Amino acid sequence: MTSKEFLRDYWQKQPLLVRNALPDFKGLLTRDKLMELACNEDAQSRLVVQKKGKWHLTHGPLSNDDLAKLPKKQWTLLVQDVNHFLPSARDLLSKFRFIPHARLDDLMVSYAPKGGGIGPHFDSYDVFLLQGMGSRRWQISAQQDDEFIADAPLKILKNFQPEQEWVLESGDMLYLPPKYAHNGIAEDDCMTYSIGFRAPSHHELITQFLVYLQDNIAIEGRYSDPDLQLQSHSSRISTAMQSQVNSTLQKIKWTRSDIENFLGTYLSEPKSHVFFDQPEKPLAPHLFLQQIKKNGVQLNLKSRMLSGDNKLFINGEAYQVSANAYKTLIQLADNQELLPSHIDEEIGDILYEWYVSGYIISKN
Repeated sequence: MTSKEFLRDYWQKQPLLVRNALPDFKGLLTRDKLMELACNEDAQSRLVVQKKGKWHLTHGPLSNDDLAKLPKKQWTLLVQDVNHFLPSARDLLSKFRFIPHARLDDLMVSYAPKGGGIGPHFDSYDVFLLQGMGSRRWQISAQQDDEFIADAPLKILKNFQPEQEWVLESGDMLYLPPKYAHNGIAEDDCMTYSIGFRAPSHHELITQFLVYLQDNIAIEGRYSDPDLQLQSHSSRISTAMQSQVNSTLQKIKWTRSDIENFLGTYLSEPKSHVFFDQPEKPLAPHLFLQQIKKNGVQLNLKSRMLSGDNKLFINGEAYQVSANAYKTLIQLADNQELLPSHIDEEIGDILYEWYVSGYIISKN
């Protein structure tokens, strides 16, 4: 199946099971490494334990004590944004570049012993569930019943009715569109790699766009009422006031360029817990240029970079660049790296600003 056929027939339409999607895939990290990440204060992790029919949730960073007292089965450890920590995750995510970067959320990795899972649930986004080590049974349903178990720390479906199920082995992958109920249960010690694609709600988009307008659109003038009329009720918001404010609000206009700028900055904005380490002793600009002309550059694993029409967006910031610079730097946005042969002095000046901000690093 080609990427074009997948987008036409399955994307946001119906589930797809792909046996041996990545035939040699066994995973990117060990259980112990995942546990180490779960204890890292820069990582977002959760521990879900099912005990005596009850669900228990612990948010990270976890401690060694949290992990040492776990039962032998029926628990799951989940770590978000593993792509921020593992260079090999970038290679894995590159296999999904037929979907725009603007839609990518993160790579989540979960480990579970036999019987482990997080219960049947809905996701509001598209997800590819790639099996690493071990095997996991997946049950899915197109049901509309979204009643949750009362008092559970997770949104676990109360009346889950599976319609299909499969056991996924290493290298198998299951694609699920949004709002498709699913339940994953570990058949043995296993790790699952979830490639999730964000889908902001309309409310979120509108709210964030209004914030953008507040910072980027100015309307001159101030409310005034030189023809104020006497009112019988001083508490009354007059029709005249409502009309004047309505007329003022009608002056708010935006262009396609505003939409592009908003989407570029909003969708490239790092998550609230993400911070960039700036170089302690940054190279002088001419030394930096020498180095990257030899080695090339790559995005910091945490960086998000998107492109518009002759405009680039990196980590919530917009850059209007020349046509020549755009043609070169869009390769960095597309591929997360830039070869040294493409770097000239103009490109070097832009890259230096990103280097001192911690957004990019020299390769090798």
